[in-house]
Amino acid sequence: MADTLGELLRRLRKQAGLTQQELEERAGVSVSTIRRMENDKPFDHRLGTVTLLADALGAGPQERQRLAAALGGVVGAPGEGMPPQDAPAADVPAARSPETDTAPGAVHGPLADAADDLAREIKRRWRHEEAQRRVHHPYPLPVRWRQVPTGLADHAENSRRHASPDAPHETDTSGSLGEVANLYRRVGTGRLVVLGRAGSGKSVLAIRFVLDLLEARGTGRGPQRVPVIFGIGSWDPTAIQLRDWLAERLLRDHPHLARRVPSGKTLAADLLDADLVLPVLDGFDEIAEGLRRDALDVLNRVPTPLVLTSRRGEFAQAVKAAHTPLASAVGIELCDLTLDDLKEYLPRTDPPLPGTPSRPGASLISGAEEPVATWDAVLTTAQTTKGPGGTHLAEALSTPLMIALARTLYSDSPDHWPDELLDTATFPDAHAIEEHLLAGFVPAVYRHRAPEALDDSGPRSTPPAPDKAQRWLGYLAHHLVRFDHERQDLAWWQLGESLRRSTRVLAVVLASALCVALATWCVGLASLPFLGSSPTALSPAQVLVEGLLVGVTGGLAFGVTYAVVGTWKRSKAFEPTAVRLRLPGTYRGMGRRPRRETTALLGAVFLGGLVVGAGMALVTSLQYHLFFHAPLATSAMLRLTLTNMLLYGLIFGPSSCLVFGFVVALEAPLDVTTAATPQGLLSSNRVTAVRRALILAPVLTLAVVGGGYALVFLLHGALGPLNWSLSDALPVAAASGLGGAAAYVLAFTAWGQWVLLSRIWLPLTGRLPWDTMAFLDDAYRRGVLRRRGAVHQFRHLRLQHHLARTYREEHGGYRPAHFS
Repeated sequence: MADTLGELLRRLRKQAGLTQQELEERAGVSVSTIRRMENDKPFDHRLGTVTLLADALGAGPQERQRLAAALGGVVGAPGEGMPPQDAPAADVPAARSPETDTAPGAVHGPLADAADDLAREIKRRWRHEEAQRRVHHPYPLPVRWRQVPTGLADHAENSRRHASPDAPHETDTSGSLGEVANLYRRVGTGRLVVLGRAGSGKSVLAIRFVLDLLEARGTGRGPQRVPVIFGIGSWDPTAIQLRDWLAERLLRDHPHLARRVPSGKTLAADLLDADLVLPVLDGFDEIAEGLRRDALDVLNRVPTPLVLTSRRGEFAQAVKAAHTPLASAVGIELCDLTLDDLKEYLPRTDPPLPGTPSRPGASLISGAEEPVATWDAVLTTAQTTKGPGGTHLAEALSTPLMIALARTLYSDSPDHWPDELLDTATFPDAHAIEEHLLAGFVPAVYRHRAPEALDDSGPRSTPPAPDKAQRWLGYLAHHLVRFDHERQDLAWWQLGESLRRSTRVLAVVLASALCVALATWCVGLASLPFLGSSPTALSPAQVLVEGLLVGVTGGLAFGVTYAVVGTWKRSKAFEPTAVRLRLPGTYRGMGRRPRRETTALLGAVFLGGLVVGAGMALVTSLQYHLFFHAPLATSAMLRLTLTNMLLYGLIFGPSSCLVFGFVVALEAPLDVTTAATPQGLLSSNRVTAVRRALILAPVLTLAVVGGGYALVFLLHGALGPLNWSLSDALPVAAASGLGGAAAYVLAFTAWGQWVLLSRIWLPLTGRLPWDTMAFLDDAYRRGVLRRRGAVHQFRHLRLQHHLARTYREEHGGYRPAHFS
């Protein structure tokens, strides 16, 4: 019998003396893909992938023939890892484009449908974002770019994948914003680096690049890959592989990709492995300084197409440390805007009022015959006088960011006039002008600009006063501070992390204790009429004491579990769920939660049930002492306590495990259109959390009652006489079901943490408004924040820096937040 493909690959790898990790580095194929192929698991093996492995393993002609026979195709000779292309008509070979030179193989079926759905959602999202940023009003700024200097980009021959250094035709690397997609199509490797200084328009260029590629994809002229923008600043290359990090970000921003394919992978991972995603990595400079060299090394070991944006200085430092630029990539650099560009653009942003408006009491500047008030007059004065004020103004307004701030502060505000920017006494240099624009932006948008409603999604609220908005935004910016670098993603489920861990644990203890106590009081008081003269019946006062004891016990149990889980899983313990709950039989998905993940969840729930059961046993003994005057320090009471700890633990542990297993069976991935925004993700998690509670409460009640009966039946006699009557079991089970479900939602779901910390605790202390999501959505509409998938970000890192620094200066005694 002929060897299978997996057996051949495994034998070749062992003959080469390589581990799977070493083969990954040499071939550029992920370990998970190599492992699946060697184990002959179902997978869409593309010829290019097997050819890359054969090249890395040094396979000879005979081995390649065997691989071809096992694969049912043709495995190319060494150096032919990419699909062939038609020769150009010209005698001189032209540079090949990424859609022909590095395009993925044809994909059909569910994976192709998922790629199309992803492309449509990304196009819709970035069109909305481009409109929100007013990129086309009154017209796009004339952002231009040029070729980067020698040393910041790889050899031109490498980017075209020509073997000979004498290959003709240099790629033209100069042009305007709308021509970047055309440039990319001429880059043979599909790898592009975009450099520029802070605020130069790199993110806007990335958006326009993605939209242009998606437009071409829709007509069939563009590559099959779906361009996806990833804010790369949060990536730690020493802790997680790039492919896994990309998959996590896809799942965060597109939760419907969490559904499983038959191989057990998520759709997100399958799209990446099938080479159907073009990563547009925005913000390389935002990676922690000590990790940039490692990040560049990893990107150089990954031969796949990608686009990378960065500030020039930070990228140059990483290149110097790594002794190499981004391999096989073409590099371009965004140019500064000129005074002529400003004269064409800014006057068109002035309101079209009749006559020449002038500021009351304005003084003449540099011999002007009338008060300088409009952008046209200010820029004409700066250009004709060539004084230091005009020079500083031109230097400050040389980036799209500063132009947007200046437009907001002067063109959109009726009581500010741009002629003050020429005053060298107030603004001695360009930096002073930039700081003035940053400082005035938030007050201006909250004083004058109404939020622009481009859609009907999201809450509406009364706009806050500018000083309150400044304070709340400053706290949010400060919340993103880390000791090694600043984060950019303003995720609603992470806002509570701005509090110390001890504060968060205290909040969970108090909330859980209140939930359990209220449930015990309600069930106990409601059951009093039915117990009558039962010897176990309690008085209303005793019910209140019982609820207090049970609440404290439950609160401490949930608090300890929260602290342990938070330490064990760190920040990922309370991230939003990517599933919804559906009735059995209504969902025909592509796979369920992985078995390992399900086992870990149920194991944690089982241990938690044991702890809660042991605590309930202690409360029972304390009740006997308080209500029936039973002595605690006796062997009988000790035996009773230990027996109850065992029994309650065995009741609550398996019952909780069974109930959560039932809930897992109801899980289904979110819809394609669900959670496209932070508000959407919050809404879907709220619905899922409430449904969990509604299911957990009655099912846990029944499970505790039934589990108790089964346990008493099995152990009656072995542990002595046991009692689990319905009158005793039902109140305990009902209180446990109601209180436990509510406490679980508040303590162990992203939405519950949001409600507890961001909607109650932080507003109580004055650090955030009561309706935090409405405030974030309002700030987004006003242009202070932007959306990046399921998270908000400040419109630019410089604005974030300014707000955080201002907040810290105003709160001198405020200690930096500690993140766990």
